[in-house]
Amino acid sequence: MKLILRADVESLGRLGDIVAVKPGFGRNYLIPQGLGMLATEANQKQFELERKKLAAKADALRSGATDFAAKIAAAEVVIEVRVGEGDKLYGSVTPQNIADALAAQGIEVDRRKIELPEAIRALGDYEVMIRLHPDVHGTLKLRVVKHGQPEKEPEQQPEQ
Repeated sequence: MKLILRADVESLGRLGDIVAVKPGFGRNYLIPQGLGMLATEANQKQFELERKKLAAKADALRSGATDFAAKIAAAEVVIEVRVGEGDKLYGSVTPQNIADALAAQGIEVDRRKIELPEAIRALGDYEVMIRLHPDVHGTLKLRVVKHGQPEKEPEQQPEQ
């Protein structure tokens, strides 16, 4: 089945590409979601008329994602975890924990967009990638600290 993509679809193609997909994927997902339309002669002409509107919509989404990425980069998240002997974590820090910590700061992020290459199982500072748009990724500074441990305060200069 050949479709014209009406939006960028990750691992498939960009806006305006004509792609071949399995019939079930096209009929059950791409067409109902408005992500694609059948690649007929009439639909190609209609798509060319809509192309500017769709491109403007995609640019607006991309610029919104870029602004959101800047907001995420400015935030620093501290997650307190319980640790055992040798500062070893009970369990690990998951994307859900990170999403909850961001929500506490007023930043709503879907946990499925948080990319952790491997589980966080130790105390320390980490940089976490957040997929906001196919072209835009945000970087979050994450600090994992011991539960009940006061955060490091800047050292005060002795008065003279």
